[in-house]
Amino acid sequence: MQLAWGPEDEAFRADLVEFLDAHTPPEAEGGFDFQGDVGDEHDLVPQWMRDWQATLFDHGWMIPGYPPELGGRNCTPVQTLIYLETLANRRIPRSGHFPGYAIVAPSLLEFGNAEQRAMAPSAIRGDTIWCIGMSEPNAGSDLAGLSTRAEVFDSHFVVNGQKVWTSYATIAQKCCCYVRTDPTLPKHKGISLLIVDMDTPGIDIRPLRHLNGTAGFAEVFFTDVIVPRDNLVGELNGGWGITQGSLAHERAGLWVESVGRLEQTVAGLVELAQQLGRDRDPVVRRKIAQFYELASSLRALGYKGFASFAQGSSAPEHSYMKMATSEAGKAAYELGMEITGPMAPVIDPEFADVGRWSHGFFMSFANTIAGGSSEIQRNIIAQRVLGLPRS
Repeated sequence: MQLAWGPEDEAFRADLVEFLDAHTPPEAEGGFDFQGDVGDEHDLVPQWMRDWQATLFDHGWMIPGYPPELGGRNCTPVQTLIYLETLANRRIPRSGHFPGYAIVAPSLLEFGNAEQRAMAPSAIRGDTIWCIGMSEPNAGSDLAGLSTRAEVFDSHFVVNGQKVWTSYATIAQKCCCYVRTDPTLPKHKGISLLIVDMDTPGIDIRPLRHLNGTAGFAEVFFTDVIVPRDNLVGELNGGWGITQGSLAHERAGLWVESVGRLEQTVAGLVELAQQLGRDRDPVVRRKIAQFYELASSLRALGYKGFASFAQGSSAPEHSYMKMATSEAGKAAYELGMEITGPMAPVIDPEFADVGRWSHGFFMSFANTIAGGSSEIQRNIIAQRVLGLPRS
């Protein structure tokens, strides 16, 4: 049996390829598998990336499944999958700041009022930079344990608390901030979502610097921050349901990039083994083959989950995909370090892709934490997929 796309879908792919060939900026051709951060937190999203995202939106290629006014072209779920796979295979990023188009816009469109839904186009186009106020010092992957408090008044909220690991906080204009509005309810029940303007008095943003001096994250402190009542998204104390929908939207397509990245890593392992004369080593060959099999299996599983999601059903496969691709990526880069041997830490333009394997190896640990740690994903899989009881 041979699986193939139909004529309409192949025509869609041809249109996309023609657009990418004509408009992709040179800066986007470098791929995304082991890029480093910029040194200045005020340049987290460089101008070329902002222009590229706006170009995608204006031509209907930012989120093809959306209507034109939202940066799309009303394409089918299958065509969306083709779109995501094409970008992943060509290693072309859509955006330098995912929260706006991947989390904020779907949440506002599904749960927001008319005024809030009107904010979605600028979030998708990248005209407005958003950050997401979820993680806290004592509530990272366990989002339901958040303690940032919002006192409820007739016309406003007063927010006090702290968020941490907040991507793009140093340059964001707005924050989708999850707060506890009723501490007397069970922890999943008393959470609300507020839109907070980041220049509101009482907000203190402190960059969190990595060892190399870059600052892609920040911790954000809220001290008696006044937020208008109109900035409540959805129902009061109904924020938990929004978190589940927004994260589902993020992961529904993110697996395509993750699998594509894993497949590119496997291809890199083959090239590395050939470059260093290890391609005849039976142990190396077997290990690379195992990663190839794993990547192919994960892609097939991703197709199954995407089909369910496209039909309006839940896709528990995506929780597994997130964990499996991040863990597999870490193991694949570890194999790259093993094949490279003593030269693995060396940054040499004439050797082993200029430090690709050492940089990718160390960055791969972060991927097992970002977006929900592997430990939390295992709990979700155990309870929601396998039906196991809580420990």
